[in-house]
Amino acid sequence: EVQLVESGGGLVQTGGSLRLSCVASGFTFDVDDYAIGWFRQAPGKEREGVSCLSSVSDRSPIKYYSDSVKGRFTISSDNAKNTVYLQMNSLKPEDTAVYYCAATGGTGTSWCQSPRFLQLWGQGTLVNVSS
Repeated sequence: EVQLVESGGGLVQTGGSLRLSCVASGFTFDVDDYAIGWFRQAPGKEREGVSCLSSVSDRSPIKYYSDSVKGRFTISSDNAKNTVYLQMNSLKPEDTAVYYCAATGGTGTSWCQSPRFLQLWGQGTLVNVSS
């Protein structure tokens, strides 16, 4: 059974930084064909893709970033820990949302733009950016 557990959210001031972590179990980085990434959902808005890795078994995966976070957020992974991270810098109030980790079988990043079809989700972690 695949499980995804996020951590690292919290309250931060505008311009601050946070690092989110997502520990995955039920599949193995470096071995299995899964893609993994980060999504967020702000109050009253639809869930959207933030950043995704094309493959956990590729040492140089393709990284997708939404336009709204490009240049500020960085996705990375530690395959030995089966963990994916989202480093968030220069945070803005509009980044306030519940952030979710999600995974899907296969590879690629197109799935990052279609969260409604995904089935493997973590419980979410709240990021609150104060102005």
